[in-house]
Amino acid sequence: MKRNISRIKAMMVLYSKEINENYEELNALYDLDIDLQANEDFVNELVLGVSKYKKEIDFIISTNLEHYTISRLNFVDQAIIRIAVYEMKYTNTPHNIIINEALEISHEYSETMDDQSSKFNNSVLDKISKKIS
Repeated sequence: MKRNISRIKAMMVLYSKEINENYEELNALYDLDIDLQANEDFVNELVLGVSKYKKEIDFIISTNLEHYTISRLNFVDQAIIRIAVYEMKYTNTPHNIIINEALEISHEYSETMDDQSSKFNNSVLDKISKKIS
């Protein structure tokens, strides 16, 4: 459960960083007033890993989007998908767990009434998962 909460907090930090792109001090973003009991080491790994490999991660995402660009994704979905791609590429966590976690977070934080966001995210992540071994 703590890994799920850690992913949520990492998503919130990355979202905050994206909407405040001129805000240089990443550490201050960790002070978000979020009442989540997260594994801070895992949050740091996700945030710093996505930040470090963002160009590569975005390239992977972009090449797996059909008739769509990464800039058209809302910032929440960008953060969710980036975290999932980072985990698929740079951790040993099984892809099915990563995708399921990403979809749970999508349902909770990005979804509207039509489930289109989670369906879209699932499609993209499934496609990426098949290409990353």
